[in-house]
Amino acid sequence: MAEQLNRTPLHGTHTSLNARMVPFAGWDMPVQYTGILAETRAVRSKAGLFDVSHMGRLDISGPEAPAFLDWVVTHTASNLRQGRARYALICNEEGGIIDDTVYYRVDDERYLLVCNASNRQYVAPWMRRWVQEKFPGVSIEDRTEATAMIAFQGPATPTLLGAAGDVDTSRMRFFSYAEGTVASRPAFVGRTGYTGEDGFELIVDAGDAAHVWRTLMEAGGAPCGLGARDVLRLEAGLSLHGNDIDTTTTPIEAGLERFVRLDKEFVGAEVLRRQQKDGPPRRLVGLNVQGRSLARHGYPILRDGDQVGTVTSGTQSPTLDRVVAMGYVLSGFAGAGSPLQIDIRGRLAEAEVTSLPFYTRESSA
Repeated sequence: MAEQLNRTPLHGTHTSLNARMVPFAGWDMPVQYTGILAETRAVRSKAGLFDVSHMGRLDISGPEAPAFLDWVVTHTASNLRQGRARYALICNEEGGIIDDTVYYRVDDERYLLVCNASNRQYVAPWMRRWVQEKFPGVSIEDRTEATAMIAFQGPATPTLLGAAGDVDTSRMRFFSYAEGTVASRPAFVGRTGYTGEDGFELIVDAGDAAHVWRTLMEAGGAPCGLGARDVLRLEAGLSLHGNDIDTTTTPIEAGLERFVRLDKEFVGAEVLRRQQKDGPPRRLVGLNVQGRSLARHGYPILRDGDQVGTVTSGTQSPTLDRVVAMGYVLSGFAGAGSPLQIDIRGRLAEAEVTSLPFYTRESSA
């Protein structure tokens, strides 16, 4: 029997635009429209539109909400100002990464937390466990199916979005949010994204999604699929849960220490403190790969014939015109400039460790 896939409120819009649809985390999602290369370039040069409605949206409220989030995420929530957002990890007791998340402070006792589509089924029960055990004054409401989420990414998006509604994008800092209207529809607008470009993520009522999408498309946004999104995030050195981070990896190994506050208590903190003190056995690194063969997830990373790591993500970067990859290597081989090889279907490709990200907006200016 074929898998019954969920559909976002924009599913009909995607099919009308002849998008190529694929299963992803239980959803029928567009992987590309005109092509991954063209869509990647549209975001880097002007503006792209992504349907990210499959991602989970949890409303967390109550008098204990600040203390609750301080406990379940690696960064702080109680000191986050209203109108701002923050990136953090959700770890288990062993320090493994259950998910990575962005949370927004809506008011003193309310937050909006966005989690990955593939992890929504784990994150909500995990959080409800801690509500039952430690924080009874917290309510968690799953708003995923009642809303849609659209990522509008690229250097032209502040101007284009500002012209499409009443949100003053010039006053918005990165990792802030505003509430207003877009295409005359109510919208929650975060200046956040997953592409390495300036941009916004909009949350609107499910019934308003198609109208908002069409308006932003007419304003100059190119429809983009998951394929371009993966290339863009990899160029920007951003980890994908399930590839580069998961419950077998820790924030210290993944180079995400800046999103971890080891001076506070949270689930998994003690393990991470020990690892930070002793040093992790492996580290996630960037790799510049010679040649045109792609380094795929799971490919062995070698040094002098011995395996010292494993590739987690790889792609041909259209922006940089070279093959790039990320992977975990033993800490002794993780220094920038370290020469390595990648076993690509039985053939060795030369690679060199490089600092992440591969691409930044500043370097492209």
